[in-house]
Amino acid sequence: MYTLRLRPALAFLLVAGPTFAVNVRSTGARGDGQADDTGAIQQAVNAGGTVEFPAGTYRLTRTVEINLDRTGIVALMGTGPARVVMAGPGPAFHFIGTHRGSAAPPQVRPSVWDRERAPQVDRLEIVGAHPEADGIAARCTMQLTVTHVIIREARHAVRLHDFNRNVLISGCHLYHNRGIGVFFDAVNLHQSNITGSHISYNAGGGVVVRGGSVFNIQIGNCDIESNMAPDAPPTANVLFDSTGGMLGEMAITGCTIQHNSKAPGCANIRMLGGGFERATAHAPAHSTREGYLTIAGNVLSDVSVNVHLKDVRGVILTGNTFYLGAEYDLLVEDSSHVVVGPNNFTLSARFEKSFSHVRGGVSFRDSRDCTVTGVHINGVRHHAAAVRLERCERMNITNATILDCAGTGLELQNTSLSHVSGCMIRDDRIQPNSAPALVVSGGAGNLITGNLLDRPARIADGAALSRDVVVIPRGTAITPAPPAKAN
Repeated sequence: MYTLRLRPALAFLLVAGPTFAVNVRSTGARGDGQADDTGAIQQAVNAGGTVEFPAGTYRLTRTVEINLDRTGIVALMGTGPARVVMAGPGPAFHFIGTHRGSAAPPQVRPSVWDRERAPQVDRLEIVGAHPEADGIAARCTMQLTVTHVIIREARHAVRLHDFNRNVLISGCHLYHNRGIGVFFDAVNLHQSNITGSHISYNAGGGVVVRGGSVFNIQIGNCDIESNMAPDAPPTANVLFDSTGGMLGEMAITGCTIQHNSKAPGCANIRMLGGGFERATAHAPAHSTREGYLTIAGNVLSDVSVNVHLKDVRGVILTGNTFYLGAEYDLLVEDSSHVVVGPNNFTLSARFEKSFSHVRGGVSFRDSRDCTVTGVHINGVRHHAAAVRLERCERMNITNATILDCAGTGLELQNTSLSHVSGCMIRDDRIQPNSAPALVVSGGAGNLITGNLLDRPARIADGAALSRDVVVIPRGTAITPAPPAKAN
């Protein structure tokens, strides 16, 4: 009976590879923070299966490579308070696979399912102790899963490069690294989820995409803050830069994204597309293909620009709260098909005195085919206009509420074929506001209709057709209408 029970198990191991656990202490790791444990941990990884790290501090001087085609499936698991200190250059752990197909089942080779699927890192702390130390890197993997991991004091926390598919990062703390929290480094990567994580105080950016072919990024329910530094190049808490690559189909939902306005040029969310060419006498307009981003249900504050979109197409913003944008709350440049739905752009009373320098405001420049509807904007300071459109075409501004802002509420400058309707623009603060509530200068073919203002509009001759604009000056006594007589 003993032999009959053993043979199926042996046969399974021969087909599927090792499924046992290897404790790194059993291969010679000391875990005392002093000895070089690199060789012992590499030996444990080479055996494949689950590699267990009991409580201790494990010092590495070179990268532990997990070559999945050789080792088979590997999961790195902390079984106690386990810390890995990377005292050499490069990543502490580098997962290397062979998958170069899409995520479609027919393109995943059987050998990937058998030997490489879903490599994991769980319940480890990785600390950088070298200027070029990274946390985790991956290339050509299928279903890399990183959970409950702390990475700090490194260069980049998680670096994804070359080619990967279906990455999951969940419940992690990527904190106080010199470079980037999650770095999509010129990678071809579709389908990645970043959820329930703290990504903070990384000087090069929180989640950063540069180049490559990156699609289907979902960032949800995270706290992402202060991922920039005053002495570092301008970056963002979330930066999508498709220069030299392709980028699209992304969602950022349910996050708090904030800090730090002391870093010049910083943004909470910045997306840079591939360029926008205007129509000429010899060629029609060509707009960028990069975009298709949803930003919904987030709280965004305390940076230079809360959301900055440049050379992009097909972005929707809805249900967000914006405040403490030192330069702008929303800046859109050279973009098209941007839809801004109900959002709250507010001057927080809690911070009004200590952040008196904050300007806020919404600006569209050199853009076309955009809709702004149902926004609520109040307390914009230090801008000539709270909402400004410059050199735009085919813009639709409807049902906006623009209250108690210094200067003009809404300005269209050299903007054509656009529609402004159903807006309420008022400044009922004690101090008088001598600027027009609404300004249209330059451009042609605009329609201004059905708006409620507290001051007259200023509309240049030939710039717009204006009708049904009601001006009720501040301080006007409002007499209730008498009740209707019963028949």
